[in-house]
Amino acid sequence: MFHATPHPCLAPVDGSFRLADFATAAPGEPRSKKKLKKALKEVVDEIGALQERLYAQDRVAVLLVFQAMDAAGKDGTIRAVMTGINPAGCQVFSFKKPSTRELEHDFLWRTTRCLPERGRIGIFNRSYYEEALVVRVHPQILEHQRLPWPEPVPEIWDRRLASIAAFEEHLARSGTVVLKFFLNVSRDEQKRRFLARIEERRKNWKFSSGDVKERGHWDDYQVAYQAAIQSTSRPWAPWYVVPADHKPTMRLTVAETVRDAIRQVDPQFPVLDDAERARLAEMRELLLAESP
Repeated sequence: MFHATPHPCLAPVDGSFRLADFATAAPGEPRSKKKLKKALKEVVDEIGALQERLYAQDRVAVLLVFQAMDAAGKDGTIRAVMTGINPAGCQVFSFKKPSTRELEHDFLWRTTRCLPERGRIGIFNRSYYEEALVVRVHPQILEHQRLPWPEPVPEIWDRRLASIAAFEEHLARSGTVVLKFFLNVSRDEQKRRFLARIEERRKNWKFSSGDVKERGHWDDYQVAYQAAIQSTSRPWAPWYVVPADHKPTMRLTVAETVRDAIRQVDPQFPVLDDAERARLAEMRELLLAESP
């Protein structure tokens, strides 16, 4: 079973996580964008090669979960890290407001259906964690979830996080490497990005007035994220709290973390036995014997 190794962005796996202990900016001066872009390409190329072996071996799956405040850079990071990966071995799912059908099931159902198969990399842009994040900040949403019996609101979040932790341990035991990324953007940087979306026409489509309304719940979200990460960062399903104020550095950090995790799994191309090799030799002779 996969176990996380030490990493500067790794949230404590013993329940002692405090969001205030993790910076939104990486230490030191960032490298130039040109150097970061080159480094990212090299890492992504390596992920592509590892993913090919992962797909061929067909034994282990990788699940990448991305959570963040609005404008932290989830979409761009997913796009940058997965560029060059064979689409046949990679799946991306985005989870927003649950549908009527999804509300007919438990809160893990809609994401469980989208889990990656063995040999594939699955990416969740937001995830089952929304049920202990946005719903915690807006508990009135519970009124529309048709829960089978009433639960005390202060306790429901702990219960949901306990279910998530048990679910992720089950995934890990079953051969899925679970890596979770909280892109940790500062309030000031979020404001700057929101203003850029308003002031730059090509970015207008990204802006939603609802984003500013949610910004008003910033402190509540910080409490919710701290509780979620504290309760569910475990060696077999680690959280990485990645500084997100400088996007190029953030993307490289995420890519390196994914690469290192798959390296640890060390997938290998299948090795043919003697009978299979003999069969290949037979097929080769048949092909060579064909008329031009």
